Amino acid sequence: MQNFDIPLHDIKPIVEIGEYSFYYFLFLSTVAFLVACVIVYLLYLWFKRKKAFNVRKEHKKLLNGIDLSDTKKAAYLVTLYGATFSRDSARHAQMYQNVMNRLEAYKYKKNVDVFDAETVAYIELYKGILDV
Repeated sequence: MQNFDIPLHDIKPIVEIGEYSFYYFLFLSTVAFLVACVIVYLLYLWFKRKKAFNVRKEHKKLLNGIDLSDTKKAAYLVTLYGATFSRDSARHAQMYQNVMNRLEAYKYKKNVDVFDAETVAYIELYKGILDV
């Protein structure tokens, strides 16, 4: 039996290498969690804003649903809901004032006649120019 004790000069001893993959994993997990939280928060704000009560939209819907056959009640409701849009522009203010002048004859009396065709046309025109 021969003994081959040859000294190895070019092989170095085992060296311990620092392992950082766990720290990388923690960092990436934290960043992913924060991004997910931000996305959930933005979705929450979007849905909250989407469901928020919009007075202008509601008043336009109510204004379009007014029954013009009940003249006195319709005159008061057009005045009430139309005021929401009267300050949108000078055109809206002027049109609202024209409608109010037409409705004045139908408000403060005990018994009133039905709307004449011109007043109905003014009301419909005013409802037509509204935008939400």
